[in-house]
Amino acid sequence: QLRLVESGGGLVQSGGSLRLSCAASGFTLEYYAIGWFRQAPGKEREGVSCISSRDGWTYYVDSVKGRFTISRDNAKNTVYLKMNSLQPEDTAVYYCATEHGVYSCSHSQHTYFSWGQGTQVTVSS
Repeated sequence: QLRLVESGGGLVQSGGSLRLSCAASGFTLEYYAIGWFRQAPGKEREGVSCISSRDGWTYYVDSVKGRFTISRDNAKNTVYLKMNSLQPEDTAVYYCATEHGVYSCSHSQHTYFSWGQGTQVTVSS
């Protein structure tokens, strides 16, 4: 059974940092591109970052450039999202998901499958 599990969310003050993890079970994560998405209350799900399966091609939405870093550890079958300088507007449920991107990846949720259950990130001002 293909499964993704996010962890690492929590409550942090403005300016703080968190590292989210997306661990895969039942399949090998290195063969897939991984995307991180977030959804705040009353808002649509937004593509935050993604990393391709090869060459480490990455994408970041403008609002997180310079603050968030996506990386993958294929030996641990895990993808990470390191979030620095967190702001209240980063508060959301964060999800990871897989797609078939090899040398690039998409920021559109419509190409992704095998979603995790999400992890809550709350940034207080």
